Amino acid sequence: MAEPRDRRLVYLLNIGQRRLNRWIEARLGAEGGASAAQGGALFYLAQHDGVLIGEIAAALDLAPSAMTGLADRMSKAGYVERRRDTIDGRAMRLHLTDSGREALAVARRGLADINARLADGFSEQELEVVARWLESLQHKFASEAR
Repeated sequence: MAEPRDRRLVYLLNIGQRRLNRWIEARLGAEGGASAAQGGALFYLAQHDGVLIGEIAAALDLAPSAMTGLADRMSKAGYVERRRDTIDGRAMRLHLTDSGREALAVARRGLADINARLADGFSEQELEVVARWLESLQHKFASEAR
């Protein structure tokens, strides 16, 4: 009889995320790309260039202070440019730079490989259940942590 699977879901989710992030960091770092966190922001900015920093924080589910640090690192790396909002001069908007678009291209090239590795060994039906379960986390725990 097979041993029962480990069902410590929070533990497994955290370990899986850390290992995946380290793998992404090593792969993208070797290619001179952005970090995993920066990659998420770059993907968002590719669709919403010029958004308020707070909007990216909300989309990535980051605390404002974490997003400020991320924006600082991305600006220092040359991936984004901060510009004052024309209506509210206190607010800052982020815009992709040419270097940011290049880093995004590196991230996009790696995405297909990452997704293929994640899906390897699982049927379409199993992946549908996994996707549905992960998506449900966003609804089950919405806004309770902040």
